[in-house]
Amino acid sequence: MTQEKKPDLILLLVTLLLVTIGTVMIYSSSSILAMERFRDGQFFLKKQLFFFFLGLLLMVLMTRIPYYKLRKLAWPGIGVTIFFLCAIWIPHLGIKAGGAVRWFNLGVFSFQVSELAKVALILFLAHFLTQRANHVREIIQGLLIPLGVTGVIVGLILLQPDFGTTVIIVVITLMMVYLAGGRIVHLAGLAALFLPVLIWLLIYKRYRLTRLLTFLDPWKDPRNSGFQIIQSLIAFGSGGAFGVGIGDGMQKLFYLPEPHTDFILSVIAEESGFVGVGLILFLYVILIIRGFQISLRAPDLFGNLLAAGLTMLIALETFINIAGVTGLIPLKGLALPFLSYGGTSLMMSLVAAGILLNISAYER
Repeated sequence: MTQEKKPDLILLLVTLLLVTIGTVMIYSSSSILAMERFRDGQFFLKKQLFFFFLGLLLMVLMTRIPYYKLRKLAWPGIGVTIFFLCAIWIPHLGIKAGGAVRWFNLGVFSFQVSELAKVALILFLAHFLTQRANHVREIIQGLLIPLGVTGVIVGLILLQPDFGTTVIIVVITLMMVYLAGGRIVHLAGLAALFLPVLIWLLIYKRYRLTRLLTFLDPWKDPRNSGFQIIQSLIAFGSGGAFGVGIGDGMQKLFYLPEPHTDFILSVIAEESGFVGVGLILFLYVILIIRGFQISLRAPDLFGNLLAAGLTMLIALETFINIAGVTGLIPLKGLALPFLSYGGTSLMMSLVAAGILLNISAYER
């Protein structure tokens, strides 16, 4: 193992800057909604600050534990994840919202189990694919167990249902297997097997098919299925080059549904314009580039796969959210990492950043 150095300062600064911008914009986008629902304009801000400080502690912890020691948590992490994915179906433990059962009730607060599942699975895959590096080109000895574990996680997440997270997990799994030395023919076969499942899932749940049709022509039903994306596009168009000013946006006034979560970039676009959105995109590009650089410079295969998986997670979530709110792909309801309101999402994003910072301290 190479001698430990200082963690990547640029990655740290970009992460903290994104969280700071997100905190400001969460307050701007949610204050009126919070006042209407809870008679407290700072309700969402206070909760996000709580999870930010909790996530910051976890990030610092991740930077202090040598990343290679995290391998000991690979199997326990998967076990805990499967337990929580099953436990959310126990009455009073699982919380149903928006037609989905995704949150586990801890009394004081709840957390979204699928956010834990993504990081836990990446850690497990990095560990197992490193352990079986000499057999990764073989189905039985190399890929059967990691693909089986992924299948169990995906199946439990689909039951919630959470289609967006399922797609992310499948893509990351295939990419990590490829980076570990997996055969293209095996990956192509797995992708071909998943394609009919994907089509069936789109047809089986009518709302998913409606989302797809809305994506193709949102103006066909502007007051119902097309309402969200139309209001998002109006926000982007209203911002112009420099925006209408922080706090002065109109689309957050009950036009955009949940403007502080999935559509926070739309609020940023209206209030800070093209310049503000450009800054956000620039920061994400820097973060993702640094993440992949850390992966390439990692001193061993485990660090390489772990950093690549976590960076892909951030990159995919960022792309899906931004592409969704700008009408490039159907809306998926995924949070924008570091920016959107959501305690579990923020904490796990900071955990991922902490692990990346840790690996960067051991770069070749």
